[in-house]
Amino acid sequence: MKLFLVGLAGVAAMSSAMAQDQARPIRMIVPFSGGSASDVITRILIERISSTTGQRFVMDNRPAAGGNLGTQLVAKATPDGYSFGMSASGPLAANKSLFKELGYDPERDIQPVSLYASLPNIVVVSARLPVQTIGELTDYVKKNPNVPYGSVGNGSAQHLSGAFFEQIVGARMTHVPYKVTANLVTDLVSGQAPVSFQLLPNVRGQIKAGQVRPLIVAATKRLTALPEVPTAAEAGIKGYTSAAWFAFIAPRGTPKPAVDKLYGDVAAAIRDEAVRTRFVDFGAEPLATTPDELGKYISAEIVKWREIITKGGISIDGQ
Repeated sequence: MKLFLVGLAGVAAMSSAMAQDQARPIRMIVPFSGGSASDVITRILIERISSTTGQRFVMDNRPAAGGNLGTQLVAKATPDGYSFGMSASGPLAANKSLFKELGYDPERDIQPVSLYASLPNIVVVSARLPVQTIGELTDYVKKNPNVPYGSVGNGSAQHLSGAFFEQIVGARMTHVPYKVTANLVTDLVSGQAPVSFQLLPNVRGQIKAGQVRPLIVAATKRLTALPEVPTAAEAGIKGYTSAAWFAFIAPRGTPKPAVDKLYGDVAAAIRDEAVRTRFVDFGAEPLATTPDELGKYISAEIVKWREIITKGGISIDGQ
């Protein structure tokens, strides 16, 4: 397992207490692979925090089990203020209903720190599909049951977003899971799987090329990178919100000053225009929430996706 150090080589003189704290790197567990969207966005933020505070971070990628393994490592880490992690909507919310055993409880074993990014799902269709609006798509899938839609796998944010769409508009579609995103996008463009509930980074090029048509953003406000695309509510699909979101977390029992310090550093970094621009360019909406706000959000998301997963009869293979 490769560990990557992010931080300043030298730090200006400071009080001995502060110097002692910063002499010890903070371990940041990332439960996804290096180069993934979650990893890239996290590093943008951590690099900014490190450059402004002088604090060093050890980035520790532990991908497996849809993010569950790395999130469990955070939950089981020593709560000494030097072990933190990032996690996402899957391991912190939806997976509680998708897996029989996570090895941790997102509400009991995790200390929330802050949300820092949201990537709303975008309802996209192949340019070859004869629909121009979400209303036309809704009519089309109702008149043509079992229209296929692609995702990156069973239980993925894209799959759940599609299932939620089916439930909210009263349609029946066919979910087609792919192991490789590039293959999914190829079939989306060709019309073989003409509908998807995608994150912008996966289809940005195809949208620009006119091969894929974005219909709505499943969020309460328009996506900064796609200002011309309406929200679901604006287009008449009330209550349809779905996003992949990323948050910093710690093991339960982590000292409050350490939690508050990281939250404050996140909030400051998110206000930086360079950080915000890089997030938006990546298709992410930057944000910061207090630890209490994140805890309430996680609980609400667990309830929301439990209802959708139960109603849709969705399960992970082997569970």
